[in-house]
Amino acid sequence: MKLIKNNINTFFIVLVFGTSLLTFNACTNDDDIILTEEETEEFDDSDFEATDWTTETHSKDADPNFDEVFEDNAVKRLDIVITEARWQNMLDDMTDLYGAFGVGGQPGGLTETDENPIFVPAEVFYNGVEWYRVGVRFKGNSSLQTSWQNGILKLSFKLDFDEFEDDYPQIDNQRFYGFKKLSLKNNFDDKSMLREKVATDVFRNAGLAVSHTAFYTLYVDHGDGPQYFGLYTLVEEVDDTVIDEQFSSDDGNLYKPDGDAASFAAGTYDEDEYVKKTNEDKADFSDVSNLLAVINDETRITDAATWRTSLDAVFDTDVFLKYLAVNTVIQNWDTYGKMTHNYFLYNNPETSKLTWIPWDNNEALQLGKRGGSLPLDFSGLSASEWPLIEHMYEDEVYKTQYDFYVQDVVDDAFNVNTIQSLYATYSSLIEPYATSEITGYTFLNNSSEFQIAVNELNSHVVSRAAAVSDYLN
Repeated sequence: MKLIKNNINTFFIVLVFGTSLLTFNACTNDDDIILTEEETEEFDDSDFEATDWTTETHSKDADPNFDEVFEDNAVKRLDIVITEARWQNMLDDMTDLYGAFGVGGQPGGLTETDENPIFVPAEVFYNGVEWYRVGVRFKGNSSLQTSWQNGILKLSFKLDFDEFEDDYPQIDNQRFYGFKKLSLKNNFDDKSMLREKVATDVFRNAGLAVSHTAFYTLYVDHGDGPQYFGLYTLVEEVDDTVIDEQFSSDDGNLYKPDGDAASFAAGTYDEDEYVKKTNEDKADFSDVSNLLAVINDETRITDAATWRTSLDAVFDTDVFLKYLAVNTVIQNWDTYGKMTHNYFLYNNPETSKLTWIPWDNNEALQLGKRGGSLPLDFSGLSASEWPLIEHMYEDEVYKTQYDFYVQDVVDDAFNVNTIQSLYATYSSLIEPYATSEITGYTFLNNSSEFQIAVNELNSHVVSRAAAVSDYLN
C-alpha cells in the first residue's frame, strides 16, 4: 500500500497487487489505514465504483469544455497512475519495438514498424478528480524512438478515456470534460517548449481548422510515487473533437495519409497509405483518388481554367493556399513538401471537398532539418514529387491568392509585435516548469538553454517578416 500526495491537499491511497489497482480518497490525518490480506483479496481490478463520475466531468452527454481543458494562460497538472506490472508491460513492448532503453539507434536509421505501442488501463487525476481505467500508451514516431534510444523517459502519451469500456462497464463512454481522446506531446527537440502551442495558435488565428493546445505538467506514478515527467503540450485529437466542433458534421471521410501516396505524386495511389480515421468500414476512397487524378491531369497545361474548376470541385483550394502560406511563412519542414506525413484531410460534408488540417507542429518556427523548410517561392521543389504545391504555385490564379495570404500572415496572425508579445507571455508562464525538469526527463542540458531558445524564436519572427518583404518585392 502506498500513500501518494497529489499536490492538491488530498492524498490518494493506491493499492497495487499484480495487475490490480484500487484508489481511495483519504483525509490527511495521523491514523494509518491497514487492510488485512483477506480484505485485499476481496478486490479485483473490475470491482470498483466510479464515485467521482459526474455528467460535466465524465459523461459523453457533456459538450467539450474547451475553457477548462485548453486554457491558454495556465499551466495545469495531470497525474497518471499505472500499476507496476502494467508499466513494465509498456516498457517491455517498447523494447520489442525499438530495442533496449538508452541504447542508441538502429543501424541505417529509425526502426520501421506498423505497430503502435500497447494501451494499458491507468487512472488519471486532475484537480482532485479521478478518471478510471483510462487507456494510456506511448505515442510518436521519430520523436518516440529517439527519446527512448537516448534514455529519456519524457515520452509522448495518448489518452483514450473509454478504450477499455468493454472490460470495465463502469466507464462506458467515459470522457474528460467531453473529450474522448487527447495527446500529451513531449515537446521533443524544442528547448523553448513553445513551438507546438504557438504554431497551432498561428494556424487558428489565420482562420484554419486546427487542434486546440495547452500547457500541462505531467506526473506519472508507476509504483514508486508521482514522478515529474516534465512540461507537456496537451493536443486536441483531430478524429475526436476537431471535426465535430469545427465543421458542420463529422460524418465525412477523415484521412491521415502516411507514405508515398501522401505526396499525391502521379502513380503513388495506395489505399493502405490513405489511413482512414472515420468510416473505416466503408471501402470508398474515391475522394482521395479523384484528388490525385485531378492534380496531375494534363489539362493544367492545356486548359488551366478547366483544371482549376475540376480541382476546386474536389479540394478546398482556398484553405490549402492559406495553410500553405502560413506553413511556409512560419517555416515548418516536418510535413507535406518535405515529409509524407503530419497532416489530415477531411471530406467536409458541407462542401464535399477535401479540406487540409495541419498536425504535429513541434518542428515548426525554425529552418529545420533535412535541407530546411521550403523557401517562399518553392525554388528547388520537385513538381513530380510534391504536385499539390508545385502545380498550384505554377498556376497564375492560385499563385496570386497564395501571395495575398503570405502578406496577410505577416500582417496579422504572424505579425512581429503580436508574436513576440505571445512569446513573452508564454515563456514567463512556463519557465518555472520547463527549467525544473530533471535529468532523464528533459531535453534541456541546462536551464539557460530555455531562454536561449526563446530568444531564437524572437529573432526568427523578425527574419521571417524580412523574408516575406524580399519575396513579395
